[in-house]
Formats: sequence, C-alpha cells, structure tokens
Amino acid sequence: MESIVYDKDKQVATVILNRPEAMNAFNYDMLCELEQVVEKARIDPDVRVVKFIGAGERAFCVGADLKERKTLTDQEVKRNIFKIGEVFSKIEQLPQPTLAVINGYAFGGGMELALACDFRFAAADVGLGLTETSLGIIPGAGGTQRLPRIVGETKALELILTAERLLAQEAEKVGLVTKVSPLYELNDVVDGFISRILANAPIALQQAKFAIKEGMKVDLQTGLQIERKAYELTIPTEDRIEALTAFAEKRKPVFKGR
Repeated sequence: MESIVYDKDKQVATVILNRPEAMNAFNYDMLCELEQVVEKARIDPDVRVVKFIGAGERAFCVGADLKERKTLTDQEVKRNIFKIGEVFSKIEQLPQPTLAVINGYAFGGGMELALACDFRFAAADVGLGLTETSLGIIPGAGGTQRLPRIVGETKALELILTAERLLAQEAEKVGLVTKVSPLYELNDVVDGFISRILANAPIALQQAKFAIKEGMKVDLQTGLQIERKAYELTIPTEDRIEALTAFAEKRKPVFKGR
C-alpha cells in the first residue's frame, strides 16, 4: 500500500498521508514518497491549489514514526531529520497556494508539515502542537522557525517549551489555524475557500504568493522591489487582458493561466 496517495481533480491536487494504522506517522520511505508527489504537483501546469490531508478518522499526522526511530542509528536519525526538513521546505516553496486539512491529531512533524502550508483548516476539538521537547528533542523540521513567524516569538516559545497540546479552537485564537469547523463540515469549508482562490488568475496568484513570501524575508524597500518585479510578470499575460475585457463586458473572467 502506498504511504502517500496523490489525487488530482481538475485544478486541485490532494496529497493524502496514507498510514492510518500508524496515525500517518512519517517513516523514511514515506518522506521519500512525499518528496516525489510534491515535485509532481510543482511541475504540473494544471494544478492551481495543493491540499494535504491525513487518511483515516484519527490523525492528520503525529510526526515521526517512533517505532522506526527506536531502531535507527544516530546517523540514520540525522538522515531522517535532513529529509523531513528538505521535504517540508519544498512544500513551503510550492508556487501554488497550499492548505493543510487537519482532520485529526497533528503533533510534532505533522504540525510542522501544516506550518509549511499557507493555510491550516482544522476540525473542531482536534489536538495539535509541537510536543518534541517532551520527547527530549526539539522541532527539527522547521517548527522553531515557522511557528514564531506565524504566532509571534513569545507565543512560539510558550508552545514549544511547554510542549502544550492545543485544541483547534485555541489554535485559531492565536492565529495558528486559519479556520475551525465541525468535522462533518470541514471538507465543504475547505472546498469553498479553494473555490474563492480558483476564481482568480493563476499567474497572479503565484506571483502574489511569491512576493509575500520573499518580501517577508527582507526589508521593506527590497520587498517593494520584489513586488514590482512580480507585478511586471503579470502585465503581458492573457489573463490580465481577459480581466479587463470581462470587466468591460460585465461578465466573470475566464482565466487560463497564461
């Protein structure tokens, strides 16, 4: 059985973490499979949104497979940490908007995967958090860097140093989760949000994401230059002309991503 399932429905790619018997915990082979499907989504010109979800009813992902971890040498642990960090960086760098659909527990590396996504939607009452310090380690797949950029330094310190497990509703209050909804409504809420994204021009979406992500790494004036260059890439597109034509004709534009 594949530990990662990749499904594409028109313009939306769904990446399913598919080890429900292990609460979708990551072993090394699973990380390698995840890397492959992320690359597949990245180069597919038809994919405009990528979402990640866990198989089964219990977990999104509970992080590293601790049963495997107990059998590994120190060098193999380092190999795994390098791989998971590398794969999550590739998720963060996807040109398309990305969503984590947190349908169950999200701890450790599972939460770090969600942090690498642009948006996090969670089912009510699911537990999530970066709990690594309770296991004698620290978040090693970007958690110490991405969490403070999302919730602020002090809150990130609190959550990581206490290894606190939050309910989704609490996570939403501190900005860690984009939106919480009952589990039975979660997919509809996510689909509605994706529809709002897909109504807009694909090249503009990617350039806006690029400008925001890259601009946050630099000072304001450099960020403004990044924004200007990103804007310039949208000027010769057919989609920009289509938007102007549709406005004049009082209809919705039909964007083609070119």
